[in-house]
Amino acid sequence: MKFSIQTVLENQDYKLIPLQQGDFESLYEVASDPRVWEQHPNPDRYKKEVFESFFRGAMESEGAFKIIEKSSGDVLGSTRFYNYDEADNHIFIGYTFYGTKSWGKGINPQVKKIMLDYIFQFVDKVHFHVGKENLRSQIAMERIGGKKIAEEEVSYYAEPSRTNFVYEIKKEDRS
Repeated sequence: MKFSIQTVLENQDYKLIPLQQGDFESLYEVASDPRVWEQHPNPDRYKKEVFESFFRGAMESEGAFKIIEKSSGDVLGSTRFYNYDEADNHIFIGYTFYGTKSWGKGINPQVKKIMLDYIFQFVDKVHFHVGKENLRSQIAMERIGGKKIAEEEVSYYAEPSRTNFVYEIKKEDRS
């Protein structure tokens, strides 16, 4: 890989900081609300033992971030880059979640813009896995310009595979 998928990224309001082992408790505090996962392909991620596996996968991905609100220093959630495909020159953004206090405030579009602005220096397309039943995330993807291009089974780290839609945003289509 010719570029880093884990560097500090930020705008005036939010900072994406590479995830560290010591971030588990602060991130689990956000993730421990069952409502965060109710539409997700794995709705049990609010359970500590299930979230521990998710966190291990995030650390091993070497592309995961904790999302911080700069004004308060609060941890809002997490996201990551993963599955870089050099031949097709695309990468995935995903495994994104936010605590309920962040919902409906326009945070996700800003965070995705930060990530897209950075990664489009290096790739031509970004893909996203979205659970087939996760209507909230499907709507969010369409709002930021994602186009549904496929449906596939996805094996999450140490979890059963689930049906996901694949969305795509092309660098050439961004305004």
